[in-house]
Amino acid sequence: MAGGKLTPRQKMINLMYLVFIAMLALNMSKEVLTAFGNFNDKFDESNKLTDQSNEQLLSALNTKASDEPAKYGEPAKKAQEVAKISKDFITFLDGVKAEVTEGFEVDEKTGKLPFEAMDKSTIDEKWFQGDGYSPRGTEIVGKIEKYVADIKKVIGVDVKYKPFVTELEKKFSTADITNNEGVKVKYLDYKTKGFPAVSTLTFVTALQNDVKNTEASAYNLFLGNSLQAAASMKNFQAIVALDKNVFFEGEKVTGKVVLGKYDASTVPTAFKGPGKIDNGQAVIETTAGGIGEHPVAGTFTFMEDSKPIEIPFNGKYVVVPRPKSANVSADKMNVVYRGVPNPMTITFAGIADSDVTASAPGLTKQGTGGKYTLNPGSGTEVTINVTGKLPTGNVVDKKVFRIKGIPSPTGLIRGEDKAKGPKSSLEVAQVSAMLEDFDFPVTCTVTGFNIKVPGQPTIVVSGNRLDSRARSAVQKAQKGDVIVISDIKTRFEGINQIPKKVSPCTFEIL
Repeated sequence: MAGGKLTPRQKMINLMYLVFIAMLALNMSKEVLTAFGNFNDKFDESNKLTDQSNEQLLSALNTKASDEPAKYGEPAKKAQEVAKISKDFITFLDGVKAEVTEGFEVDEKTGKLPFEAMDKSTIDEKWFQGDGYSPRGTEIVGKIEKYVADIKKVIGVDVKYKPFVTELEKKFSTADITNNEGVKVKYLDYKTKGFPAVSTLTFVTALQNDVKNTEASAYNLFLGNSLQAAASMKNFQAIVALDKNVFFEGEKVTGKVVLGKYDASTVPTAFKGPGKIDNGQAVIETTAGGIGEHPVAGTFTFMEDSKPIEIPFNGKYVVVPRPKSANVSADKMNVVYRGVPNPMTITFAGIADSDVTASAPGLTKQGTGGKYTLNPGSGTEVTINVTGKLPTGNVVDKKVFRIKGIPSPTGLIRGEDKAKGPKSSLEVAQVSAMLEDFDFPVTCTVTGFNIKVPGQPTIVVSGNRLDSRARSAVQKAQKGDVIVISDIKTRFEGINQIPKKVSPCTFEIL
């Protein structure tokens, strides 16, 4: 770590934290809540390690101050002040964390909080008031700003500390943040408002991590970043390099832990890969591909003894579908209709469409994106079996749907089930039938019906319009008479299914 610069490990932690924050606009699954909790624990572990390192740095600085007071006396004094300011701020943040986790008990066996239960915000009413902050919210933001001001006061105006101060102001900025919609949002609103308690806890722990890393940067500055310090093993970081960034439940987690050291002076002569070199490190920037597993690979090239030396790197990441909507299902409404093509979407979260297969009687795949149609046959139920292919084996699931016939059509005269008008209007009107509130395009053709005029015998008509006998009967109707059209016979066009009984319709003579 050098003068206000973050280690690769810390940058990785910060990047992963931002990725998790971006996911909070979506419905949080138990796995994501647990992941937040695990990430909070990683911050805590990192903080403990940084504390140990900071104690060693501070001890080394005090020793140097004793040996060379003229050179290191003032830096050691500044370091002691930074230590006190940071400790006070860390203590305040511990109180904030206690506030966030109020009401949640630590499990005695695991020593962990119930992360999966921390899915609701616990601080909205405490930190916010209307469109602004509450007194408590104002206090928290004020403490962050005071920490920056106090550290800057200790550092002073020495030009060699300018990069450190710039990084300090950037890291602890409480300025409004522009969201994805281009709207400026207050700092705490953007970071915590409406977020699950486990997310806010992780945010505060990450803030403590920034404080401890700021301490480390300051101590290194006060020590002068000597060559001896740069070569010390304390400057190395243990880096966890998993074989990929997403694992499924039950899948074996594989990877390695290596020692690495950030060194801006070690710049490769060439780099091939999805990114670019920035201050001695490769900054990866690429667009996620389709759903499934993808490689991240390339090479560094260095000159050694006038010869190019290539250092390859290989990694993996897994792309899962971006959630677009909540998964809501009505458990009693798993129904498909016989006689029509029922459109369906069948997918497995995190598995590419090409690695998902589905089968059922009458099920046909329609292109890509998990699109299928189901034409159920006989019986009252159909089971759809789905298999997803994973590197560690297959995962299977099934879904049962009830099969129903097409519902009964509604009889209509002149397009209405209860029409009114003069006799002349009825004489030329068409009798029809339709499926009301049915989401499939089914056409009903009327082939015959019965018509009953008050005081006249029922007349059986063939076709969908009144014949001469029916029109003669209608001529004898009186004003106010209600003529009933019943026993409407229909057929479904293009569907080999006999329609259920059609409801009658009426026509009132005006």
